[in-house]
Amino acid sequence: MTEEQLSSNHPPLPPTTEEDRFSWLRLLRSRKVGPATFRRLLREHGSAQNALAALPEMARAAGIEDYEICPPGVIEAELKAAKIAKARLLCLGAADYPYALCDLSDAPPMLWAIGDPSILKRRAVAMVGARNCSSLGARMARALATDLGKQDYVVVSGLARGIDTSAHLAALATGTVAVLAGGVDVIYPAENADLARDIADAGLRLSEQPMGTTPQARHFPRRNRIISGLAQAVVVVEAAAKSGSLITARDALDQGREVLAVPGHPFDARAAGCNLLIRDGAILVRNAEDVIDALPKQQLQSSAQQILPLGPEADTAEITPQALHEAILTRLGPSPIAEDQLIRDIAASAGEVGPVLVDLELEGKIQRQPGGLLSLCA
Repeated sequence: MTEEQLSSNHPPLPPTTEEDRFSWLRLLRSRKVGPATFRRLLREHGSAQNALAALPEMARAAGIEDYEICPPGVIEAELKAAKIAKARLLCLGAADYPYALCDLSDAPPMLWAIGDPSILKRRAVAMVGARNCSSLGARMARALATDLGKQDYVVVSGLARGIDTSAHLAALATGTVAVLAGGVDVIYPAENADLARDIADAGLRLSEQPMGTTPQARHFPRRNRIISGLAQAVVVVEAAAKSGSLITARDALDQGREVLAVPGHPFDARAAGCNLLIRDGAILVRNAEDVIDALPKQQLQSSAQQILPLGPEADTAEITPQALHEAILTRLGPSPIAEDQLIRDIAASAGEVGPVLVDLELEGKIQRQPGGLLSLCA
């Protein structure tokens, strides 16, 4: 892994001033700038201000003559709406940004949040499923969410009808995160307005969309990758053979998360997607214990941070080989992660980590998988 590759995957330094946050938002809201382009522009130009200045010329070079960056008034209106809604901005690379999303290549550069962001530091399981779920499916979602909450897991879902609603309701007392497809201040479906307010009071609502955005069909697949990315595992309770829940399951697999599914009757179309997932290797779920048994036994972020300092202070800390051994074993789990992500998480150099990885591999404690991925040995 070269230094250039490492730097290209590393999250950008978060904005520290109101002017920086304004520029970040303005860059992200500009036409044809998505998460990947945003990170590339910051990497190439050093700051959002410089990237904004360079955008029109870049657009002309690409054959776009009428390109305009996002007007300042649009961002001013968004910030005003956020203040009214009591929403706060979580920026990639900042301490309050969801740690679980940092290893995603398409991590949202900014998220609007209403509620308590500290809930994002806890272990999480995502639960998704059919909007027109059966009574048995709703009961299963409630039981799983309740029991997972008792084991201190946060339940993440999408505030949709059916399984999402059942999971959120059951987890209100123990912790739940709702990821919205539209603006964090726009509740869809409207019938969940009271639930959304309760989640903001006791948990957290999140969205990468601008304030006031009405959800459209194209927003939901993008929303789903955040649901799966926030969690250690995705549990599909009921899902048709072609449904958004299966998109979330595919996102989870791409992100290295566990995928689990509740089996259903072969004649019930609402269970067809779950049965297909199980046929293709998803873990069968009968109860919360099945979910917990499939998860890494340690909370990855907090355990690694107890061993090695992360952030600016790590540059001056003395890192011993034993500490590296412990940090690597703590950070890894059954689900593979990229080697460069591991190096970034433990705040050490590739030269320091490389020999330790070889030692651990020879000792049979870790294994390399195709694509430069690492995981603990079974």
